Amino acid sequence: MKTLLFLLAAALPLAAADSGSGKTLGNPAAPIRLELFSDFSCPGCKALHEQLLPILIRDFVTPGKVYIVFRDYVLPPNPGHQFSPVAARYATAASRVGKYQQVADALFQTQSSWAVSGKVWEAVAPALTPAEQKKVQALIVDPTVAAEVQSDLEQGMAAHVDRTPTLVMTRKGKQTPWSSWGDYGLFKSMADLLLSK
Repeated sequence: MKTLLFLLAAALPLAAADSGSGKTLGNPAAPIRLELFSDFSCPGCKALHEQLLPILIRDFVTPGKVYIVFRDYVLPPNPGHQFSPVAARYATAASRVGKYQQVADALFQTQSSWAVSGKVWEAVAPALTPAEQKKVQALIVDPTVAAEVQSDLEQGMAAHVDRTPTLVMTRKGKQTPWSSWGDYGLFKSMADLLLSK
């Protein structure tokens, strides 16, 4: 976790807005755009966030090769995922006060608790200052927050995302989806190949 926070802090000067959203990391002029479709209640997404994202940031975001856009691909509200829409709305609301990464970290770190109990706010609140908590509580009922979460889902469907986590790499207008996270070396080879073209 400390490594992820360090890498995020190193990459934050590169962060820029994506259509006004704070759900991005890196330089928007980077040669590759990665859209990471994930669900806060997905164990695979948690593993990617905690184990592989710091490496991806180190290898690609910090050197300016990749720009990441985080997308909420909310899974159907089946048991285990019924609180995903609320978590996504809180993360999106937090992005509007510049705290998306901190809230995402908190949600993934406490996934086993809030995904069962539904106590999403209790997981989110400690990542925010009291003033930010008030703002996020007000934003959570803003219809544009729910619309942004819905837009992320629709963009995932348009990109034929069929599982989480899925990353869609775009280089020179060509999209390449990636959902096989068992071998980071293979992903790195693919990304390096795209960068060489």
